[in-house]
Amino acid sequence: MEKLIQFTSSDLAKITNHRSGEIKFGEKMITIPKDTDLVPFIKSTEAKYVLLGIPEDIGVRANYGRPGAASAWESAIKSIANIQHNRFCKGSQILVLGQIDVKQEMSEVTNLDFNDVDDRSKLSQLVKRIDKEVSYIICTIIQAGKIPIIIGGGHNNSYGNIKGTALAKGKAINAVNFDAHSDFRILEGRHSGNGFSYAFEEGFLKKYFIFGLHENYTSKSVLDIIKKLEDRVRYNTYDSINVRKEKDFKQEMSIALEFIKNDPFGIEIDLDAIPNIASSAMTLSGFSIEELRAFISFFSKQKNASYIHICEGAPDLDQQQNNHLIGKLIGYLVTDFIKGYNQNLL
Repeated sequence: MEKLIQFTSSDLAKITNHRSGEIKFGEKMITIPKDTDLVPFIKSTEAKYVLLGIPEDIGVRANYGRPGAASAWESAIKSIANIQHNRFCKGSQILVLGQIDVKQEMSEVTNLDFNDVDDRSKLSQLVKRIDKEVSYIICTIIQAGKIPIIIGGGHNNSYGNIKGTALAKGKAINAVNFDAHSDFRILEGRHSGNGFSYAFEEGFLKKYFIFGLHENYTSKSVLDIIKKLEDRVRYNTYDSINVRKEKDFKQEMSIALEFIKNDPFGIEIDLDAIPNIASSAMTLSGFSIEELRAFISFFSKQKNASYIHICEGAPDLDQQQNNHLIGKLIGYLVTDFIKGYNQNLL
């Protein structure tokens, strides 16, 4: 894992706010000691969950989005380190692996213009470089018998998550995506809007359910493609559930689960589905945070749940006095996933 920046015990100590009479996650989460072989340690550790950050927004830029998602990992790990370690959720269940080293790629995009054809090609190539690292690390984590918790970055990283999981499992996997957008756009060069279509085309994604599409922001061409593939790709819309009330949220979760449950599946969460969360495609209309948390709790309890990916949050785009709140939200979502998945371990 040459492109991994390991998180150290010293890193953890610096971001943990110690307080008398309290035990924080940062005091209990596990890091890999210096000069230790990573893979044997990951296999042998008692921690079931492996936390990985991808601090990039190159795929977002390549998709004409607003950069800022690169800042989510730093915000999230600070918040996670200061969650209370107690009977409800224990920090010792988490191995903080670290972050993928994307410094070189991020430096190369500084002066690129996504409106320029040549620059868009360069952006796409940089995304593919990151894809390679993501898929390799995710495959390694799952082969070690652990559950990845991935904090993005852009939704382009869904491709690496799916590919890495499929390679580890030895077969194509399924995915459920809580998202305002399908990210199933045409194969026009890699970006944050086509991670799932590339994974599907290359045989890593078997079945795909998009939960809560926004009707105003899904093109006719994408809807036509999905209709042709309805035995393997299905969706519902936010509008049909929470605006017109034609469908019930809980029942729709059960329908989505029925579609994907028979094979290993990834849980993909795009924070642009939640109103007023700073992201590359921020919205004013969407599901509540409580509905998102219920969604994660529901799907994480299922035996074939294989990873969770939380992406597109952009603290750098938030109001300065509140830019810690996205990290705090991600902390809630991470512990909701762990609490749900722990029921599989009973």
